[in-house]
Amino acid sequence: MFNKVLIANRGEIAVRVIRACRLMGVSTVAIYSDADRDALHVKLADEAYRVGSPPPSDSYLNIASIISIAKRSGAEGVHPGYGFLAENSTFSGACEKEGIKFIGPTEKTLLTTGNKTESKRLAKAQGVPVTPGTERIIEDVDEAKGIADSIGYPILLKSAYGGGGRGIREVRSEDELKQGFTRATNEAKGAFGRAGMYIEKLIAPARHIEIQILADGKGNAIHLGERECSIQRRHQKLVELTPSPAVTEEIRKRVGGYAVKVAKAVGYENAGTIEFLMDKDGNFYFMEVNSRLQVEHPVTEAVTGVDLVRQQLIIASTGCLPLAQNDIVRSGAAIECRINAEDPASGFAPSAGTIGHVHLPGGPGVRVDTALYDGYVIPEFYDSLIAKIIVRGEDLEDARRRMVAALSEFSITGIRTTIPFHTTLLQSEPFMKWDLGTDFIERTGIVEQMAKRAEIERQQLEDQGLVIAAAMLAKGIHKVVELETETKGVSRWALPPTNREARFFDEV
Repeated sequence: MFNKVLIANRGEIAVRVIRACRLMGVSTVAIYSDADRDALHVKLADEAYRVGSPPPSDSYLNIASIISIAKRSGAEGVHPGYGFLAENSTFSGACEKEGIKFIGPTEKTLLTTGNKTESKRLAKAQGVPVTPGTERIIEDVDEAKGIADSIGYPILLKSAYGGGGRGIREVRSEDELKQGFTRATNEAKGAFGRAGMYIEKLIAPARHIEIQILADGKGNAIHLGERECSIQRRHQKLVELTPSPAVTEEIRKRVGGYAVKVAKAVGYENAGTIEFLMDKDGNFYFMEVNSRLQVEHPVTEAVTGVDLVRQQLIIASTGCLPLAQNDIVRSGAAIECRINAEDPASGFAPSAGTIGHVHLPGGPGVRVDTALYDGYVIPEFYDSLIAKIIVRGEDLEDARRRMVAALSEFSITGIRTTIPFHTTLLQSEPFMKWDLGTDFIERTGIVEQMAKRAEIERQQLEDQGLVIAAAMLAKGIHKVVELETETKGVSRWALPPTNREARFFDEV
């Protein structure tokens, strides 16, 4: 086992990795930008080093600086977390060149999985069904038009070199193609530095089903079952759960087998995810390999009891896969909600700022992964994910109820969050019927309903303020009532109307 590991990341995932290392007796090295000087992962690590100024390109994406710190600190391994350099083949290769173990796939594997068209070709060669579309990179809109005409609209334009929902456009007609191709290409170039696109037939309605894998790069690979990640907004996952209500044991075994075939075909090493779409007839289509630990990995941990970060460290340090397929026993159900510093009522606008007070939910079956604390300043430079709530229940309905209860306990002052969105979502009729799909948000209109409700509440508050102000003036009381100041920083939906009224009148 390693003696010391550098975590090339920040936020909750850096804290998650530090905690796993502690349990295994591994010393940890944190890196931080100037914006993260007071971050929790810096406080928890055994050592911490400044890596650069706040922009990611100067800090968490700066390969030379990170390698330099790893060598200076004596770290034997580097855990990339997710995002930033987690799927960067150059970074993996640079670590290897310096004799530092990259805790993830090799440079060669990342070059393959990072090329989406090559991954699809390899999957197809293994007999794994793939989404109809191109198996080569498309650089020209006229070529894209010819392919779209042959497979039929609607189609998806997707970046050949990236993921995470970037560089993707739905195109439903020839009229939309030119503009969509230009926008997707520019977005992909900005996000991944390369502009190549490929085309897939749009599968809709569909469920997003992914399979967690572990592999040692020597031909040994297992799967840990599925996660359903169909609740998405603009191709960004919001809620994940397992088991999928649409997956039977027979399907799990079959699609898990597909995932293992793909893992072996690309020579996969460490933890990863194979992503599929499931259409309304139950057909599965391979999409891509996510060559990293996923944000949603805790729901798999909750139902299997397997600590995936621990497994990553073991595989990277020993070169062996310590588990066999028969060791994986799933029980119960789990749901994860991603809590972002965003205001759902304002189109999920970012809400950076200073945390006043944070109260985390607890109780049986409740886990919160976060790096928040009272007084923490959320930087504006990074992803808006600030916490993950993971609950485990006897079945999906039990887990759903536990999540609703946990969300009701979770309070954060000082910023807007997506907690109210999740509360509404999990209590909506389509969700309670497990009528899920990648079109769920648009189909149910839940965001628009919340925005409308927020506007009604805002108007009601203004009306109440005017009535009370008029009453005070009538009594000769000339006190300015700053109603908006009173509620500023508190999630408006998090406070029941009776509480708001009570606080308001008490202070008057």
